[in-house]
Amino acid sequence: MTAEGTFCLVLHSHLPWLAHHGAWPVGEEWLYQAWAHSYLPVVDLLERFAAEGRSDVLTLGVTPVLAAQLDDPYCLRGVHAWLGDWQLRAHGAAPRLPDLAAREHRAAAWALEAFETRWRHGFSPVLRPLVDGGVVELLGGPAAHPFQPLLDPRLRAFSLDLGRADTARRIGHAPDGIWAPECAYAPGMEDGYAAAGVRRFLVDGPSLRGDTAAARPVGTSDVLCFGRDLEVSYRVWSPDRGYPGDPAYRDFHTYDHPSGLKPARVTGRGVAPGDKLPYDPEAAAAVVRRDAADFVAAVVRRLRELRERHGRPSLVVAAYDTELYGHWWHEGPAWLEAVLRALPEAGVRVTTLRGAVEAGHVGPPVEIPPSSWGAGKEWHTWHGPQVADIVDLNAGVQRELLDLDLPGATRDPVADQAVREALLALSSDWAFMVTKDTAADYARYRAKEHADRFAELVALRRHGGGHARAAELRAADGPFGHLDARGLR
Repeated sequence: MTAEGTFCLVLHSHLPWLAHHGAWPVGEEWLYQAWAHSYLPVVDLLERFAAEGRSDVLTLGVTPVLAAQLDDPYCLRGVHAWLGDWQLRAHGAAPRLPDLAAREHRAAAWALEAFETRWRHGFSPVLRPLVDGGVVELLGGPAAHPFQPLLDPRLRAFSLDLGRADTARRIGHAPDGIWAPECAYAPGMEDGYAAAGVRRFLVDGPSLRGDTAAARPVGTSDVLCFGRDLEVSYRVWSPDRGYPGDPAYRDFHTYDHPSGLKPARVTGRGVAPGDKLPYDPEAAAAVVRRDAADFVAAVVRRLRELRERHGRPSLVVAAYDTELYGHWWHEGPAWLEAVLRALPEAGVRVTTLRGAVEAGHVGPPVEIPPSSWGAGKEWHTWHGPQVADIVDLNAGVQRELLDLDLPGATRDPVADQAVREALLALSSDWAFMVTKDTAADYARYRAKEHADRFAELVALRRHGGGHARAAELRAADGPFGHLDARGLR
């Protein structure tokens, strides 16, 4: 054990099912932006660490619905075209914004080369060597990213089994741990996890009343939960502050509208887009170094504090959306690399959740209350008055799905597609987007679209039809091709 303690970085990679659902301002554009600006550079960082012989660099959650999109031929063609368009947009901006255009040209050229040489067959062939080589610990999750506490236990089990099976098909084995969607928990879920073969999962720090210095068995089970240390995590990203808001960093929200490129720095809170200063990469790089050093110092202080409190070396878990690094926060990948290199030099063991268990960071059992990592650390983001219509819609979908006349000895493609549409309707993303007012109309449309498709297929199937419609939907918009509705039994 190192002198200071152990640090685990957990990244959660997730976007809702966006394939075949349009471009800007929602739909596939979100996927392609995150792919270009987060997934490509973060994986590049991990591959470089692998080449250096490093292992247990971080724990990486990849939701099954995102993995399906990153392996999907339609999406692969789409992001390739998007990367080419990015480079063309940079060329078009050259007469007006020569410095910005040159930087964007280089970034797009790098992304195109990385995609064409490494990613043309999808994410899974890229990810699997990192998992098999022990560079990352992979976390999975239930199919279609549902808010599990609001699911009937039968659907919860079916979605979890389907998601883990999907990961096994792509990577070669089902992961032992999951990042539960929205870190949502209801008492008793640990029993479902144990039955499914899940050994560890993540919750937010308040779920453990802030006592996050070790993994904890939940209830009477041997399933371990890890709590996100908010004191450390919030230095990077919190509801009202964090490093990405520094005036020197590139502003995410300000566009050069003719090209779609981002020419400005944050400059300051409340500064109008037209008044923001031009982005200066050298100034931003200096702030990256400062913020990385600040974070490392914060981790060391926290570990020393926990060691004094508990009398033994302790654990700090910091967890974020992968999309923060590069997409929302342009300088995020550079900061991430600086931190992962500096922490061991400061006497901190850097490892995965699995590695933390192997190092002995396991405390006594704990009872967890109903919780999530949303606002208030409870459920209202997904179950509050703003989303009462979606909650009612989902309840109806669940009732009809559980009453579905399941096929017998052979698979029924109509039932399979109906179940697929129901799971997509039950995604937690739609309620989240409504409550947070991020493309709320789009989210309501998507929830109702999948619910209507499910009802349509159920009605057609009752009359002995639906095969043509199921095939049409499966060809145009259908993840989880191995889904077998008979599993609902």
